[in-house]
Amino acid sequence: MSVKVEQLENSRVKLTFSISEEVFATAMDKAFEKVVQEVSEPGFRKGKMPRALFEKKYGKESLYHQALDFALPVAYPAALDEAGIDPVAMPTIDLEVFEPQNNNIVVVAEVAVRPEVTLGDYKGLSVEALEVEVTEADMEKEAMAAREKAAEMLVKNDGEVTMGDTAVIDFEGFKDGVAFAGGKGENHSLEIGSGSFIPGFEEQLVGAKTGETREIDVTFPESYHAEDLAGQPVKFVVTVHEIKERIVPELSDEVVADLGLEGVETVEQFNEVTRTRLVGEKAQAAESHLKNELVRMATENATMEIAPEMVDAEIDNMIKNFEQQLSQQGLNFEQYVQFTGQDVAAIREQMKEQAVTNIRTGLTLEAIAAAEGIDANEADVDAELANMATMYGMDVEQLRPLLGGNVAALQHDIKMKKVIELLVAEAK
Repeated sequence: MSVKVEQLENSRVKLTFSISEEVFATAMDKAFEKVVQEVSEPGFRKGKMPRALFEKKYGKESLYHQALDFALPVAYPAALDEAGIDPVAMPTIDLEVFEPQNNNIVVVAEVAVRPEVTLGDYKGLSVEALEVEVTEADMEKEAMAAREKAAEMLVKNDGEVTMGDTAVIDFEGFKDGVAFAGGKGENHSLEIGSGSFIPGFEEQLVGAKTGETREIDVTFPESYHAEDLAGQPVKFVVTVHEIKERIVPELSDEVVADLGLEGVETVEQFNEVTRTRLVGEKAQAAESHLKNELVRMATENATMEIAPEMVDAEIDNMIKNFEQQLSQQGLNFEQYVQFTGQDVAAIREQMKEQAVTNIRTGLTLEAIAAAEGIDANEADVDAELANMATMYGMDVEQLRPLLGGNVAALQHDIKMKKVIELLVAEAK
C-alpha cells in the first residue's frame, strides 16, 4: 500500500491511500454474503441465490458501497501502520477516486494525532519549599479542635442571645401583612451567626431574652428560589423559647482521654502525638507541593499543538469518572444536570481548561520519559505489586487478578513516578 501523509494544523494529518484489489475482493465476498440474505429469488431458498446469478441480475455495482464498508476497517488501520500514525480520534473519510471496476479506489482520511512535544527546561528547576516547621499556632489550632469536640450546649436560664448561641425559636413570615407559604416554623434550633437564615435575620435576634417576641425586618435575596419573594421585604415574628450556650472546656487530661486516641491519656501525650502527626503531614504536603510544581513548570516550558478532538476525548473521560463518583452517591449524570440547572455543553466547557492541562501534563511527562530512556520493566511491576499487596494485606497472586490483566496501566504509572523522581533529583 502506498500512503501519502500531509501534516495539517492543530496536530492533524491527511492520509491518502489506495484500497488494494485483494482487500476489496474480500470485501465484495462479505458484501455478497450479507446482501444475499435479504434477496428472495424464485427457485432458491432465501439467501441461497448463486453469486453469478446475483451479479447478472443486479450487477456487481450493487455490492460496491456495501463492500466499501467492509474494506475501510481493513485498509485504514493498515495505512496508519504504514505511515506510523498514532490517531487520537475517529477520522473523517472521503473518497477521492471510487472506480472499483478499474481497481482504482483512493481514500482521503483526516485524523487528529498525538502532538509532537518540544520539551523546554525540565532539569534544574527551582521551587520554593513549603514550611515544614510545626508552629505554636498549629498546635493551638489542634488543641482548639480537640476542645471543640468536647464542647457542650448548656441552657442559659438568664441572659440574652449572643453570637454563637443556639436559639430555639418559633417564627412566622409576613409579606404585606399576609403570611406566606413556607415561612413558618416551630421549636427550630438556630445557631446565631451560622448564616443559615436570610441575611440580617440572625443578627436581629442578638440581645433577645428567653420568652421574648421580636419583629424582624429582612429582604429576600434577588436569587431566592420563590419568585414571589425574591428581592421582596418581609417581616418575621419570632419568639425565643430557649437559649443554649456552647461551652468549650480547657484542654485537660479528662478531655484528652475522651477523644479516644489510642495510647493518649494526657495533655502531654496529646501534644507529642499531635506534633509528630503534624510534622509528617507537613513533610508530605511539602513533598507533594514540590512534585506538583516541578511537573507544572516542566509542562509550562513544553510546547505542543493539541487537536480539539483530543480535548473532547479527555472531557469524555472526565465526565465518565464524574459519573462514577455520582453513582457512589446514588445519583446519575442526568440528575446532576437537572439539579444544578446546567446543560451538558456548559459543563463540558467548564471542564475544558482542566482537560487541556491533563493532556499537556501527560504528554510532557511521556516526552521526558522518552528523552531520558525511562521505562518500567517486569521487576518494577513485581516490586510495585509487592508494595500494594503489603498495603492491602494480600498475597501478590491474590492481587494480580484484581488488576484485570491491565499491567500496562500499572507500568505507565510506575514510569510516570520515575519521571517525577527525575525532576525532583535534578531540581535546584
